[in-house]
Amino acid sequence: MFSRKISIAPMLDWTDRHDRFFLRLISSHAVLYTEMVTTGAIIHGDKQRHLDFDEAEQPLAIQLGGSDPSDLAKCAVIAEKWGYQEINLNVGCPSDRVQSGKFGACLMAEPELVRDCLKAMIDKVTVPVSVKTRIGIDRQDSFDELHHFISTVKGSGCNIFIIHARKAWLDGLSPKENRDIPPLCYDRVYKIKELFPELEVIINGGIKTLDEAEEHLKYVDGVMIGREAYQNPYLLSDVDQRFYGDAHKKPTRDEIITLLKPYIKRHLELGGKLGQISRHILGLYQSKPGGKYWRRIISEQAHIAGAGIEVLDNALAAVHEQSERIRNRLVNMANDS
Repeated sequence: MFSRKISIAPMLDWTDRHDRFFLRLISSHAVLYTEMVTTGAIIHGDKQRHLDFDEAEQPLAIQLGGSDPSDLAKCAVIAEKWGYQEINLNVGCPSDRVQSGKFGACLMAEPELVRDCLKAMIDKVTVPVSVKTRIGIDRQDSFDELHHFISTVKGSGCNIFIIHARKAWLDGLSPKENRDIPPLCYDRVYKIKELFPELEVIINGGIKTLDEAEEHLKYVDGVMIGREAYQNPYLLSDVDQRFYGDAHKKPTRDEIITLLKPYIKRHLELGGKLGQISRHILGLYQSKPGGKYWRRIISEQAHIAGAGIEVLDNALAAVHEQSERIRNRLVNMANDS
């Protein structure tokens, strides 16, 4: 059984299989979540394209989008057979597309339906089933309404609640604005854990450092990190030692790229493009000497026809050159003083 003490949020267009493989090279223990996959895509679409993953990504959970209990149960069964270790229901995405399909955050207005959806899945699979939600939607954002939602939904037998500590405005704000404008209310998530101690409560929203994560863990069972894990992925390099007691030495940034190269080569041999993977690693050297060269070289060269591993080699050489230049400058300054 795996621990959800630290997990990486499901993020549309970001946490695809390539990003997850890359993140797993940085942390062996953080739980990874897929992008949201709709029930229609699984039932009627290309299952391999939507569901395949590398075994190295485990522990891995799939996030489903849908509101029909029967369809969700079918997809949960398929996902379990595919090898996913957790099934998560999206009740937090505020985009127009999910609203028109009657799933995502708009389901917060129908707690009984959410309960039925979760129960239908729980009844059909043996792996854990969880729900990811907001603290409210539109003007249905009081703590009493959140309390009622949790009370109703837990009647499904679901005991894993991932709560994004912002409400969602379904009318008037874009998905991007919904990630920033509604204020964070961490205290409400803490209060849910206090009132429902039997539930596993995981907090999400605006968490940017592991110090912040450690502070949240005083009040809840787990912390889910979103955009910061994508934009500054090396943040995760301390997760295994700090939160899971893993004594293994953390990998350096250069070692991570060395480990990633065989995966990239296989992808290219199968007809894939470098940019499909390299877009996920742009932030690896964030705030480090040469980091801007790393980002610029990959951004400019990865999408050229036939681009291969040499692009990463060029970017890495630029990072090392800039680091050496700064080191020499500091030595010279010390000598002059």
